[in-house]
Amino acid sequence: MVEKKSVAIGVLDLQGGIQEHLAHLRRVGVCARPVKDARDFEGLAGLILPGGESTCQARLLKIFGLHDALLREAERGLKLWGTCAGAILLAKENIGETSHLALMDVAVQRNAFGTQLESFQCEASVPKIAAGPIPLTFIRSPKIIRAGSGVEVLLRLGDYIAAAEDDRCLVTVFHPELTPHLAFHAYFARKCGLKPEAELEITDPTWTRNNWQQISRTA
Repeated sequence: MVEKKSVAIGVLDLQGGIQEHLAHLRRVGVCARPVKDARDFEGLAGLILPGGESTCQARLLKIFGLHDALLREAERGLKLWGTCAGAILLAKENIGETSHLALMDVAVQRNAFGTQLESFQCEASVPKIAAGPIPLTFIRSPKIIRAGSGVEVLLRLGDYIAAAEDDRCLVTVFHPELTPHLAFHAYFARKCGLKPEAELEITDPTWTRNNWQQISRTA
């Protein structure tokens, strides 16, 4: 039997910033689709676990039979990217709370910046991702406070790690999908073995905060 080639990136479609990630993946020219069921893993090279509410997402993973299926897919080589809540789900250690998927050797502190009122934006240089500064959006973000063996720190801000990766996982405590900058999505596509089209034009000049509303949830 000829093994089917993995050609798409999925976005976990349980709760959180699903449509924004789908839109950015399509902007960089890769096939993207929501993942709601264990059958949706077929043909995926990677999966994004979006921002949202980590406790809610963890419960829904089990309710919809995706928790164990995701672990099996990770074992077979599926690449994973967790943004904000997704980073909490992937972390081996969740300070003061129970870990969830525990697929990456990092420790996170949930809601480390405080309430929604402490959300903020800034810019930072992440040389492995893009040559110039990248806009960052933090919304009730966690902090990565420890990175274990085999984990590469991509961005450190003050006393915490904001982005890191290992061979299987990428984690960011901020939301690249909520800016017009496409570099992180293009990078994850390459990590998944796919070739994004948006290599030169790294910022989408047509992007607005309402673009994601134009995408059908059944796409």
